[in-house]
Formats: sequence, C-alpha cells, structure tokens
Amino acid sequence: QVQLVESGGGLVQPGGSLRLSCAASGSIASPSFMGWYRQAPGKEHEFVAGIIIGGRISYTDSVKGRFTIARDNAKNTVYLQMNSLKAEDTAVYYCNANFGASYWGKGTLVTVSS
Repeated sequence: QVQLVESGGGLVQPGGSLRLSCAASGSIASPSFMGWYRQAPGKEHEFVAGIIIGGRISYTDSVKGRFTIARDNAKNTVYLQMNSLKAEDTAVYYCNANFGASYWGKGTLVTVSS
C-alpha cells in the first residue's frame, strides 16, 4: 500500500519561506507524477505545482516565480520550496502521486499571517 507523508508546514509571516516535503513509501516503482494541491478555507481544492517523470514542471499562475517544485526520484520524494509567501497562500497542502493510481497524503497546514 502506497503512503504519502507530508512535512514542513507551519506558521510563517508574509514574505517568509517554507519548504514542504512529501515522501512516498510502499512502492518500488517511480511515480509518473508527483505534485501539490491545496485547499484554503471556504475555497475549492486547487492544483499548485506538479512534476512528471520526464521532468516537465507546471505551476498554477498565482505561485509562478515564488514556488519551486523538485523531486528526488531515488527517494520518491517531492519538495515544494515556497518563497515570498502571502496570506492568500494559507491552506492545507496535499501531496499527490500517481503510481498507476492516484494517491494522496493527509495534508500539512500552511498559515501565512503576521
């Protein structure tokens, strides 16, 4: 059974940085996709950033230039470096990976507030 475990969330002031990590376990295969989604209070679940096995990366427009996604294929781990954080980035961030089926982590809360 594949498990995704996120870490790195927390409280940060506007303009600050956080780094999220998501480690996948339970599969010997490499996921074809790893990425991050988020859900802010009262808002819909939205795509944030993703990276496919060939290395192609995509971001939602609101985080371009501030967030950077990277993956370590050997460790089946994906990272999200978040810089210049804004209050509107406050959300629960979920890791997603595709190992032939889609798997989700339990989420990690990011709160951007002064």
